[in-house]
Amino acid sequence: MGLVFLDGEYLDFAQAKVSVEDRGYQFGDGIYEVVRCYRGIPFQLGAHLERLEKSARAIELDLPYSREEMEEITSELLARSGIQEAQLYIQVTRGTAPRSHFWPEGIKPVVVMYVREAAPPEEGLRRSGVKVITVVDDRWKRCNVKSLNLLPNVLAKNRARQAGAFEAVFYEEESRLVNEGSSSNVFALVADTLVTPDLGHNILPGITRKVVLDIARQKGLPVKEDRLSLDDLYRAQEVFITSTVVEIMPVVMVDELPVADGKPGPVTRMLYEAYREEVEEAIKKAR
Repeated sequence: MGLVFLDGEYLDFAQAKVSVEDRGYQFGDGIYEVVRCYRGIPFQLGAHLERLEKSARAIELDLPYSREEMEEITSELLARSGIQEAQLYIQVTRGTAPRSHFWPEGIKPVVVMYVREAAPPEEGLRRSGVKVITVVDDRWKRCNVKSLNLLPNVLAKNRARQAGAFEAVFYEEESRLVNEGSSSNVFALVADTLVTPDLGHNILPGITRKVVLDIARQKGLPVKEDRLSLDDLYRAQEVFITSTVVEIMPVVMVDELPVADGKPGPVTRMLYEAYREEVEEAIKKAR
């Protein structure tokens, strides 16, 4: 079922409660991370916690626990829950106070961490590839902060589902430049070069994105972090998306247009195999 850490206590989900005046609940005033755990080992936990710290600084929130303490809490959650293939969720809100746009001095942040059984996508999807749609990016202009403000992402993801697609990819209406997916980063193989949008305020610096870029460079693939247009996606040799949950997912259709021959490409398959090897190596080192 899973286990929750809530401000110093380890609780069952049914016992874990937060106030209705929590600013995360009322304002989306908080940040979060999602970490994949393989055979009881959290993958890239240090990188996730570093990003959490950057998000906290960006919204002027003081984290109540050090990185080392959060690593210890993670280990305890995994040990107590006994879940081997897990998804770790970390959320920090500004805290609880009577509703006001101003937050009071000395407000205490609320930390929730929990583990549940991982729910990776079906392997059949990875073999066949998935369809994505594109939507105009109407999110706030600090998407590099992993905040709780996800309403545009939620709406876009549900538009994708209604269209029979796996993901929605955001693009700028005027320039037609691609930013990222509603819960993923986007890659395309264009003229034998692996391209992903360069980091900025409209792009989350994805942990899996960085791992994939490192692998691609190690494999000798030409790599560019640069602007990617809708036309680039439509004409690409291969397209895939990355995230902690989906790892690397081949895209075979964009807005009803097939990507190349409509099948997952060899570069995508090679990168996924190398990614899984990276995971296995991390597990060995951690044991």
